[in-house]
Amino acid sequence: MAARSAPDRLLAVLAAFDHEHPALSLTDISRRAGLTLTTAHRLVTALTEWGALERDGSGVYHVGLRLWEVAALAPRGLALRQIALPYLEDLYEATHENVQLAVRDGGEVVYIEWISGRSAVGVHIRVGARWPLHATGVGLALLAHGDAGSQEEYCAGPLQSFTPYTVTDPGRLRRVLADVRRTGVAVSSRQVTDDALSVAAPVRGPGGAVVAAVSVVVPQADAQVPVLVPAVRLAARGISRALGWRPE
Repeated sequence: MAARSAPDRLLAVLAAFDHEHPALSLTDISRRAGLTLTTAHRLVTALTEWGALERDGSGVYHVGLRLWEVAALAPRGLALRQIALPYLEDLYEATHENVQLAVRDGGEVVYIEWISGRSAVGVHIRVGARWPLHATGVGLALLAHGDAGSQEEYCAGPLQSFTPYTVTDPGRLRRVLADVRRTGVAVSSRQVTDDALSVAAPVRGPGGAVVAAVSVVVPQADAQVPVLVPAVRLAARGISRALGWRPE
């Protein structure tokens, strides 16, 4: 096996942190990154000096604010959230349900904003969380408007199942995506949990390409889809216009 390059080892240290492991000791970092303790110590020291990592009083390391500063420069991150937030807040006020904004990263959606109501249905979502495209409303909206090649590759699977209702048949998923393109909205019912339904719509950038998706998640038992669809469409259209999209 070829020796890992310096950038690979550095990225392995950062990749050791995730939502389940936000705080790690040096030993933990060494183990999770697959590095010797000496190498991990050298890299962690450099990252801490730069600000990518921070060490607390107990000697445990956390992701540093310097990475947040860099991440804020991503056009699909903080900038998009700031533009979209007023429309997401309007959608929340209209529904008092969970409201989400997500972008696509390969075969997954990444949630970049989330507004939750006190009495809204519980969802397994937080900012930065990832889920497979086929299992969420925002994911279906993004996948349906991707290029044909990437759609076909994704539909070919494997497609992970989370509930008995998760769409895992390639042919059925293709039909679902066609319906999303026809109607302009994606409805995902009981795909991740068996008590939730989401309605999502695509957000377009200046050139018309879909750059994000917005959704509202409600209890499946009393979901009123015909009422939710216009509200979600309006929010998506407002964000799209704020981004510079002008329908022909």
